[in-house]
Order: sequence, then structure tokens, then C-alpha cells
Amino acid sequence: MDQDSTAEQGTTPIRIAPAERPERPARPAKRRTAVRIGVPVAVAAVVATGIGLVPALASDEAPDLPAVSAQDLVAKALGSTTDTFSGTVRVSADLGLPTALTDAATGSGAIGDLARSAGAPVGGADPQLKAVELLGGSHTLSVAADGPERQRLTLAGEKSGYELVHNGDQVWAYDRDSRQALHFTGAGRADGQHDAGRSGIGSLTPQDVAKQLLDGSAATTSVTVAGTERVAGHAAYRLSVKPKQAGSTIDEIRVSVDAEKGFPLAVQVRTTDGATAFDIRFGTLSYAKPDAKTFDFTAPKGAKVVERSADSLPGSPLPSVLPTPGAGAGHDTPGHDAAGHDGADAGVIGTGWTAVAHGNAGAEAAKGLAKFTGRQVDGGTLVSTRVVNALVTKDGRVYVGAVTPETLQAAAKHS
Repeated sequence: MDQDSTAEQGTTPIRIAPAERPERPARPAKRRTAVRIGVPVAVAAVVATGIGLVPALASDEAPDLPAVSAQDLVAKALGSTTDTFSGTVRVSADLGLPTALTDAATGSGAIGDLARSAGAPVGGADPQLKAVELLGGSHTLSVAADGPERQRLTLAGEKSGYELVHNGDQVWAYDRDSRQALHFTGAGRADGQHDAGRSGIGSLTPQDVAKQLLDGSAATTSVTVAGTERVAGHAAYRLSVKPKQAGSTIDEIRVSVDAEKGFPLAVQVRTTDGATAFDIRFGTLSYAKPDAKTFDFTAPKGAKVVERSADSLPGSPLPSVLPTPGAGAGHDTPGHDAAGHDGADAGVIGTGWTAVAHGNAGAEAAKGLAKFTGRQVDGGTLVSTRVVNALVTKDGRVYVGAVTPETLQAAAKHS
């Protein structure tokens, strides 16, 4: 619920109080010992039957909370060590992704048939392809986590179902519709390079989305405390994060932060065209430790089990469709291209919210997508979404960013 009162960014704490409510003494927040283990960048989990959840309160009344500065609240959210919880997560996305992209990933329609005939992986249990489904429409996930070694997620529909389970060095992905089960071994190594955090769908939790969006450049970002609210029954502060730069497709990002634990409970991305492009929030949430049996998984009888190494765990598609304000370290910075490949020909133009990644290692895939959904503009072919735009130039280079088409064209012209 929107609040009219706003605390500007600064070091001086400003008290937040709901409008037209008498002030009352703030109750001190309870302190709880938190395990110093960072929640992996992909928390993937489902709630087992019988786990008690905290229901969302029927009242929308904003809680009265102690004063907090924007800087302290951001630091609290980024430093949250909460990694044991269970509940439900609601995802609503209106990113304006080309239908060809989702059809190719899910195997739907003519594009899906074309991808299938070409031998491309479609549908099935692949976590990255399944995550694409969450980038359009509304979905409810059941999640549970017990530290960085155990997470589980369930996506249930009327005619289908999906499970992603991480337990120690084992990761299982099972798609009920195709009856395919992928078994990844070697996850959770001591070097931390292989875990459920690379399984794509797992990064779709408010905590991980919030950390991606908040861990940005302070020089290009305006942050304020914009009131209080309740999310899944928990009292929370609401942060308002806005770009200072012109040329971004993002107007505002709202992050709800648990007042006691600093745990991000909800994230909402609003674009300059007035739309809510992405909304992810806990519907129910309990911080109680899930039963150990929650993370057990056995492939159902008759399932087609495919054995894979954890090296093949796909990365999440989320960074490519949501902004990363901290991207870019200056003009034409070498690094990764638009497809995430290393190369001397790759780089980032600009900083903060208007950073543009460029390269040519993913040009063929981009050209294929542009053929179906692109439109001709000055400088090449433009593939547009509500948040991220991509420009494929005539000489085969790709420019991608959460920026306006004009900003992309200018970057291509002057690079």
C-alpha cells in the first residue's frame, strides 16, 4: 500500500509513521541470532506437507516502526543472513518478452515446433527453460530452504507440475508433464561454483532479486524510505529506488524489507511507461526450520532420468531481463558480451542504470530472434521488451541494456 510520507536518503534517521494515525511508542525489535551463511544466489525449494506458515494478515494497516535511514536499510537488506525459511512466492511478470522467446523455450506454437525440429532443447525439466515460463503471467511457487546446502521449489499448475530440489551435492529437476527427471551430481563443491544457485529458476525469490537490484552504483541511484507495510504477515519498510540518469527504462523499484531480520520480502519493478513489469513477493512465510525430509527426492516410477554433471547446470535468465544498476565501470569496459561470453571484443558502455553491454559472440542467436520479432531502426534491427532492449547492427554486433532504444542507438553509434 502506497504511503505519502517519504524519508529522503541521508545519514539522519527519519521517523516513518502511517498517515492519519496517532503515534504510539515503537516496540523494540526482537534480536535473533543469525547463522553467518549467505543464502545462495538461487534459493530453490518447496514446502512439504505439514510445515506451518505465517498467513498474510487480512488487514492492510501499515505498521508503526522505528526510524531508519535509507542507507542503513539497504545495508541491512544486503547483509541479511537469513537462510532458513519456507512459504509461498507469488511472481507476476509483464516484461513484454517476444512470444517467440517463450515459445522457443517451452516448445509452444510454431516457434516451439521449429526449435524442436532443429534439435534445440525445449520444454522438459531443464531449469533455465522452465524459468522462462515465470517471466510471463502470474505464478505461485512453494519454497523451502535450510541453509546453502538444501533448497526445494515446486511450481504447480492444473495440468502440470515442476520440482527443483538441491540437497548437498545432488540437484534434481523434475517435470511432471514430460515425466523427465534431470539429476545433476557434483553440486555444492567446496569452491562454491556448483550449487542450486546456477539452476535458473531458483533465483526467482524476493531476496535474490532484491540483492541484484540493490547492489548497484550509489552515484547513479536515488534511494528513499517510502513508508511501511505488511508482507506475508511481517512488518516491513518499503524502499524506493530510482535512477538518477535519463535513458533507463526503469522508473522505480520498490523493495519491501522485513523490519526485524532485514530479509527482502517483495520487489516491484515499475517502468517509465507506467507499467508494473515485475512483481515478486512472499504470500506466506515462516522462518522456522523445515523438516529434513522436505529435501528428499526420488524420481517417480516411469520417469525418464537423465544424468548430468553439475558443470551443465544452466545460469539464470533473470539478469538478462532485469536491470543491474552496478553494471559498467566506465566507457567501453572489456568483459562479457551481451550473451555472457568472455572476449576482447566484448565490453560495457556507460555505467549504472544506462550501462549497455555489447559484443558479437551471441550475434547469431540475436539475429534469429530479431528475424521474428525485430523492427528496422536507424543502425540495425531492434528487439524490444518493456525493460530490456537489444540492437543488432548490420555488421552483426549486439547491444543490450535496460535502456531506451535511443540510448542503445547512441551507444552503437559512438562505440
